[in-house]
Amino acid sequence: MGAVQVETPDKALNILANGWLMYQTIACRIFARSGFYQSGGAFGFRDQLQDVLAVLNTQPSLARKQILLSASRQFVEGDVQHWWHPPEGRGVRTRCSDDMLWLPFVVSRYIAATGDKDLLNETVGFLESRPLYQEEESFYDLPASGNFSASLYEHCVRAIRHSLHFGEHGLPFIGSGDWNDGMDRVGIKGKGESVWLGFFLYDVLERFNPVAMEYGDTQFAEYCKNAAHRLQSNLETGGWDGEWYRRAYFDDGSPLGSKENEECRIDAIAQSWSVLSSAVSEQRQQTAMASLDQHLVRRDMNLIQLLDPPFDKKGPNPGYIRGYVPGVRENGGQYSHAAIWTLMAFAQLKDREKVWELFSMIQPINHGSDSGKSQVYKVEPYVMAADVYANISHKGRGGWTWYTGSSGWMYQFITSSLVGLDLQNDHLQFNPCFPLFWPSVTVHYQFGQSTYKFTVFQEEGEEGSRWKMGDKQGIGNVFPLTDDGNHHAVTVHVQITKNSMT
Repeated sequence: MGAVQVETPDKALNILANGWLMYQTIACRIFARSGFYQSGGAFGFRDQLQDVLAVLNTQPSLARKQILLSASRQFVEGDVQHWWHPPEGRGVRTRCSDDMLWLPFVVSRYIAATGDKDLLNETVGFLESRPLYQEEESFYDLPASGNFSASLYEHCVRAIRHSLHFGEHGLPFIGSGDWNDGMDRVGIKGKGESVWLGFFLYDVLERFNPVAMEYGDTQFAEYCKNAAHRLQSNLETGGWDGEWYRRAYFDDGSPLGSKENEECRIDAIAQSWSVLSSAVSEQRQQTAMASLDQHLVRRDMNLIQLLDPPFDKKGPNPGYIRGYVPGVRENGGQYSHAAIWTLMAFAQLKDREKVWELFSMIQPINHGSDSGKSQVYKVEPYVMAADVYANISHKGRGGWTWYTGSSGWMYQFITSSLVGLDLQNDHLQFNPCFPLFWPSVTVHYQFGQSTYKFTVFQEEGEEGSRWKMGDKQGIGNVFPLTDDGNHHAVTVHVQITKNSMT
């Protein structure tokens, strides 16, 4: 936990970033896989892969280990176990449409950060089991393993190929749910499509293209490039609703997350990932995020809703998400995982004022800063809660603390989006988005046996980004790291421009 330490003018941020978030992620999510609200112990394929993104700067070996473990839970056909229990590996095979894509996503991120291309040549076995019957959504089983294996690179290729199936709008099938498992009836007949998954798949294709090229597989690299180009066009034509992006299409072709809907007129993650994927024009990104801000940011309750209005039996049945009380958990409450993607999207747009406002609003310590707020929030203010309720009877109340992937994503947001650290093998790039009224941010960074103290400034002007370490100087916002066992003090000046949204 001490490998990266930040010093900012905000004490609450420092407390979260320098201890609690990483502790929550490692102890509860990766090691225990259990908590008060869910005492399970299972590995989730997408879940722990996302969690280890938080340790790329601090313990990349842990990420490597999780990548190989997850790859071993992939079926020969390319799909994966949604979750499994060690040590035997009993788990569930499903029609969830996003699970397998987190493997190439995290592999691409890991290689970009560490430069460890040898990972792609690691041999990993596949699972074998009967396929799902046509009418089955899931199948719990102990699959066979060890009969067939391939390189990790081949595992990633199979995951991507398995996902390249599209509906009438040219968008990927949603299956029995994408990231939101609760939308398990949207595409139950095999025809429903996911706009969010289109953005995520585009991002995976764009990230894996250079991986395939570097691996020498120019044919698959070109395949990824062409598929991303087609998907980009389909997202613009089939995803746009006029003021924001739709969330999905039901089996019958009717939209979800549209102004046409009585329930779930707008969903947050389609807007956030229109930015995070960079799949669409900046003008539409700006419009989509402005709509999210207008319709889903609830400043009266200090939360960001996942969707609105909540489902309440007034339209087509999206799935078990409707079983939650309106305004609770995924059904129109704050799902913190998605709320952090919102922060990341505003940071990518360099809207510093908005980023700081919304972070200050949803970070947990502020929910417990006095006795009145504590009586509303009611849960631990030092760890992330998976959700915060927007229901009129429990507005502002937290739920499902500890065992939530939002801890790892919040850590990523603070270190990568706000402070702006981007590890690129043996270089560290700085793209900060902290408030302009902060004089600077200090980062203590461990690289092998070396330690660095970076003092980061954001500056408007014509000088350009630059850095200085002793009598050495460099141009740009990328600093070369050296593992020489010494301590180094570095000043980094990053040139910024004011954001057009503010």
